[in-house]
Amino acid sequence: MTSKVVQALKDTFLPIPPAKVRSATEQHDYELSRVEGLNNGSTKFNISNDVEDITKNEFITDNTSLSDASTVVAQTQRRLKNRHVQLIGISGVIGTALFVSIGGGLYKAGPAFLLLGFAAWCIPILCITVSTAEMVCYLPINSPFIRMAGRCTDDAFEFMAGWNFWFLECVQIPFEIVSVNTVIHYWRDDYSPVITLVIQVFLYFLISIFAVKVYGEVEFWLAIGKVILAVGLMFFTFITMVGGNPNKDSFGFRYWREPGAFKPYLSTGHIGYFQAFVAILSQASFTIAGPDYLSMVAGETILPRSKTLPRAFKQVFYRLTFLFLGGCLCVGILVAYDDPALSSAINNSRPGAAASPYVVAMNNLGIKILPHIVNGTLVIAAFSAGNAYTYCSSRSLYGLALDGKAPKIFTYCNKAGVPIISVFVCLLWSLLSFLQLNNNSAVVLNWIINLITASQLINFSVMCFTYLFFYKAVKAQGIDRDSFTFKSWFQPWTAIFGLVSAFTMIWVGGYTVFLKGNWDYEQFLFSYLAFFIDVGLYIFWKVLKRPSWKKSKDVDLVSGLKEIEDHEREYYEMLENSEKNQVEKNLFWKLKDQLIGLIVGRD
Repeated sequence: MTSKVVQALKDTFLPIPPAKVRSATEQHDYELSRVEGLNNGSTKFNISNDVEDITKNEFITDNTSLSDASTVVAQTQRRLKNRHVQLIGISGVIGTALFVSIGGGLYKAGPAFLLLGFAAWCIPILCITVSTAEMVCYLPINSPFIRMAGRCTDDAFEFMAGWNFWFLECVQIPFEIVSVNTVIHYWRDDYSPVITLVIQVFLYFLISIFAVKVYGEVEFWLAIGKVILAVGLMFFTFITMVGGNPNKDSFGFRYWREPGAFKPYLSTGHIGYFQAFVAILSQASFTIAGPDYLSMVAGETILPRSKTLPRAFKQVFYRLTFLFLGGCLCVGILVAYDDPALSSAINNSRPGAAASPYVVAMNNLGIKILPHIVNGTLVIAAFSAGNAYTYCSSRSLYGLALDGKAPKIFTYCNKAGVPIISVFVCLLWSLLSFLQLNNNSAVVLNWIINLITASQLINFSVMCFTYLFFYKAVKAQGIDRDSFTFKSWFQPWTAIFGLVSAFTMIWVGGYTVFLKGNWDYEQFLFSYLAFFIDVGLYIFWKVLKRPSWKKSKDVDLVSGLKEIEDHEREYYEMLENSEKNQVEKNLFWKLKDQLIGLIVGRD
């Protein structure tokens, strides 16, 4: 018994150095021989004599890089199924913003501008999503949009993009930990915050150190809870607006008429209305995401090219759009923008659900139990978001290390295929949540969090910028885009529109500091410092390593394809063999599969 425990601890905590396989030249020559098949649109798998390490029908990811003298095998393992990936793409985006922070937008600009601003930002997000999806579905390696930046542009750009995304994800871990503690304060204050902080850090650690399938399963069920809450609140809105409430009040769209659908912000007249719309557009740009979180699971997904990722990218955007636009419409129906309870909750920074427009509406209507249910789900939402940030930060650091942009030690994985050292380092950021225990040190945490204001928009810009060079390389090398499992529309104009929109919003986000009498040096730094730091990172690597800009015909679009296609071929063969001997499932599992299929599609 003792020996088994010791072995289990070794398997979990003992990092294994990456194995060495054939040389980069051999790898490159092999994969170049496949380009002709891509050019004529062939989608058949090449049969290879290579022996893959297959354990319990799970396949080890083998991502390669031509930057080293030999190829490094990435030891992460493909264990995430379609249902996991479908909801991971949603889970990382839906935090407390959809249920609480959205009320701040209503308070600033009114219900119409809230809906219009979020709807307007969905157009650039669609462009960013489909552009990223084409690259990632073509080559679903670890940290794909980060590493493709290096392949298609230059290594300095990858260095900047990777560290920007890593910092963005790491800083949000302590933010969500603090958010959970804040939400719990809605119920009671007579406990030490250390308790919740320690428990949450421990749970993140526990989820992260085991096989990625554990993370996928946890996020799957947490995401279902958040989706059920979001859809349930839409039903709540409809039922109450037509009179199904204790007051028997059929209020309909009353608050769109009185006090009105539009509210000026900062100024009066037309300028005030314009500033209100810009404020909501800026809020939406920091709230709605998706392609980055979905991309980060590419290297650990089963059947990433032929099935899972193309399907996920097609569905996640529309589901997120429905949830966010539906949420904007609902809060505008339920609460007036000048509601005293909403104004007081926002101005006094009330904890948890107290600042949620849904809870404000429930209290106004005399509904007693639902606010506690909403607050309980907010705990799940914040915890789940922090869990997603822990995963994405560790995998981005792992991807940087694979390409030599971070110390090689971060490529070490445990036996379950988890980059264990990367996980440890990223979880150290969670300790910043303890700064919240002291009012003075809490200011430091808020400063750090605010500094990443522009990082997400920079990340979106990186995705579209990288795609433009990917598009040029594909065209220069004669690869037929019609053979891709995901082909985006109207390129390159779609990516150009996404790039211009995201890059413009970087500068628009802090424009208010330049208005007369509004100068605030702290707000200026929060809005723009991240951009200048990223420029510094790019210059640093450019001077240190002097990498050259890639020519379109020389861009490496083949390394890693063979391993992915071998995985898919062998997985389909395994499925075909298992179907011949499949045992009838019992009634419970059949019902479970049907329920999951309705929510996220079939595996």
